[in-house]
Amino acid sequence: MRPEGPAHPNPSLTLPPPEPKSLAMTDSAALADLSFEDALKQLETIVRQLESGEVPLDESISLYAKGDALKRLCEERLNAAKARIEKISLGADGAPRGTEPFTAS
Repeated sequence: MRPEGPAHPNPSLTLPPPEPKSLAMTDSAALADLSFEDALKQLETIVRQLESGEVPLDESISLYAKGDALKRLCEERLNAAKARIEKISLGADGAPRGTEPFTAS
């Protein structure tokens, strides 16, 4: 029996097969279900792992991609929260008179 093709001179340098698209979509759906707090915890864990320098390159690339998605999710959630926050405005007598839209200073 002959091998299918020439063997790679350094098998450790061969790339793993790409992940199926359905798995990537599942990851996106799972991320969308995370609360802001859970997404932030996962992002912090990823940052610690990457900063340690002890993660293999392929895993580092995957972690970076997941961290980027988590960062974007956290930013979206924060922006949505800011849009919902209203500032209570006080009248001259100090009594609440209504609300104003949130403005970041």
